[in-house]
Amino acid sequence: MAFEYLIGINHLGLTVPDIDEATEYFKSAFGAKIAYDGLTNADEPRAGQVVEQQLGLPKGGKIIRQRMLVIGNGPEIEMFEIEATPQREPIKLADYGWNHLSLYVTDIDKALAQAVKAGGQALSGVHGNSRYEDTPGNGSVYVLTPWGSLVELQTIPHGHYYPANSETNVWVPKKDG
Repeated sequence: MAFEYLIGINHLGLTVPDIDEATEYFKSAFGAKIAYDGLTNADEPRAGQVVEQQLGLPKGGKIIRQRMLVIGNGPEIEMFEIEATPQREPIKLADYGWNHLSLYVTDIDKALAQAVKAGGQALSGVHGNSRYEDTPGNGSVYVLTPWGSLVELQTIPHGHYYPANSETNVWVPKKDG
């Protein structure tokens, strides 16, 4: 089956309790920039039966703010601030669904220090990556954001290696876009 119509990942969606606090964390920790606000406090919230059906919101839920952030190059982060009950705990690695955002960094110790300084919590020290990512100088560490989402910092300065049955190489962000 050909997928010539598919280009790649456009953005990742992230629901946060406070869009301004989340934006400040991403700016302070990772140099994020606001591309645009799709929905502001001055706009009517997106709500109602049609929105609930289209977006899978719980009955009575409403999107009160929406913002597109850019970190480096690659897919953007589309953040949502939603009023809905019941609110659930942030998804953890063992839960079904999209569970973390991975940021490729050139200096993992510096990136980790900044993420923690900005209010994140390192779940461990820097550790080695999984097979095919475990070339010399590699490293990975998960950081819990102030609102409980997981961000992985990862570096693979000497690239990946691939098994004989690999169908393609993975995309790696370039430092200069």
